[in-house]
Amino acid sequence: MAGLKDILLHLDASDAAAERLRLAAMLARKHGAHLTGLFVLDIAWPVFAGDGASAAAVATVLRRLREEAEAAAATAEAAFRETLRREGLQGEWRRPEGDTPSLVALHARYADLVVLGQPQPGGATPLAAEVLEAALFGSGRPLLVVPYAGRFDSLGQNVLVGWNASAQASRALHDALPLLEGAARTTVLAVNPRRGPDGHGAEPGADIARHLARHGLVVEAEQVVAPEIAEADTLLNRAAELGADLLVLGGYGHNRLRELVLGGVTRRLLREMTVPVLISH
Repeated sequence: MAGLKDILLHLDASDAAAERLRLAAMLARKHGAHLTGLFVLDIAWPVFAGDGASAAAVATVLRRLREEAEAAAATAEAAFRETLRREGLQGEWRRPEGDTPSLVALHARYADLVVLGQPQPGGATPLAAEVLEAALFGSGRPLLVVPYAGRFDSLGQNVLVGWNASAQASRALHDALPLLEGAARTTVLAVNPRRGPDGHGAEPGADIARHLARHGLVVEAEQVVAPEIAEADTLLNRAAELGADLLVLGGYGHNRLRELVLGGVTRRLLREMTVPVLISH
């Protein structure tokens, strides 16, 4: 990625959307990027118990759902436009109607970076996990996933890279380079590395650390051998120990009914993350 000039921000009705907007605006200001706010009107067909409901009842419920969705969109739009005005940013607002995961993936294809929210268990936006998967596997663009709790005043100053020498990890790392410019510290962590010419090489993490150093980054390479601990937990624990403000990793998937879905390590990490994550596939 040569630079961040076009950022897509997915907004919804969740309380976490405000921090997502603030962080996206911070990035747009830093990189001089155009910021697009996207809110999808996704009117779900109501489900009735028993023998169903009359046409009038269905129409009443659909009307109420639309009014609620339009009110939420209007609130999000007002906050977005006020942020553009206050920060002096260039941007635009989009409010398409349809299937949220499909439309987020579609609009994401025309951006350098997509900012969206971490799925929140029992949260107000049950489609968040589907949106994330659709954007990751259906857009070809890197995602910056923002935790649903917390405030993040820096991004890319103290970075942890989860490195397993895969194509996905390489893609994510190079997608993240614009965010790493000026980083005070970048740590490359290889978890349970596989040595050899078809793995991490003789010294896990050394080759990619040298590559990043040629980009002017201050890099440290680390490795952890702890097969009894979940890889996602190892990465998150190290991120907490370092006080990292960004975690970078490749997103893995496996086929299910001809569709890619998140692999176990990626799913667990995204469920338990407490720091923004840059992920690519």
